[in-house]
Amino acid sequence: MKVLLIEDDHALAQALSEALRDAGLIVETAPNGSEGDFLVRTERYDAVVLDLGLPDGDGTRWLSQWRDDGLDLPVLILTARERWSDKAAGFSAGADDYVTKPFETGEVLFRLRALVRRSHGHSHPVLSSGALTFDTHSGSVTLAGRPINLTAQEARLLAYLMHAAPRTVSRSELSEHVYDRDHEPDSNVIDVQISRLRRKLGSERIETLRGQGYRLVAIETPA
Repeated sequence: MKVLLIEDDHALAQALSEALRDAGLIVETAPNGSEGDFLVRTERYDAVVLDLGLPDGDGTRWLSQWRDDGLDLPVLILTARERWSDKAAGFSAGADDYVTKPFETGEVLFRLRALVRRSHGHSHPVLSSGALTFDTHSGSVTLAGRPINLTAQEARLLAYLMHAAPRTVSRSELSEHVYDRDHEPDSNVIDVQISRLRRKLGSERIETLRGQGYRLVAIETPA
């Protein structure tokens, strides 16, 4: 999961982004609305965490512009404003969820994961593809009930494929959503990591469509 955090409080942004990274997310940050707006329009994210009290304009103004322009990625508002009128303004601007400061990092993480699941049409926290399951809360992966040990990068790659299934995912889409913008891999690196996943899950579970990308295949039997 790749998230953009738009927050002008440097200490808070650093602490939250580090906590989310420790949980396996890719996090990029912006200190104001204009930089966040540029990144939202030029990069691809699975969700945005947006502060309302930004130095260059209220967060709802930026959010309204995104929605007016057809940008429909999930947005979680994060703010110290507790009045219902502020929350109503955020939802009216197009927010998907709202968390007030001070907050528990775990709550932000759970809400982000839920938003991304729902944006892909999944309501349950455990994703399933045949005999393969991925618990988005714990990060645990099982195949026919047997735990599968994955590296952090393999887990991010698998999670994205499972969220997207049965849709085919291109290499460029994987690169944009699963890897940090400053460390985006070439296609060979992705191929290598897909090969490692196939060794652990069974080669038939991840299908390669030449010139298109990869697709997760639901198979009921273990590897």
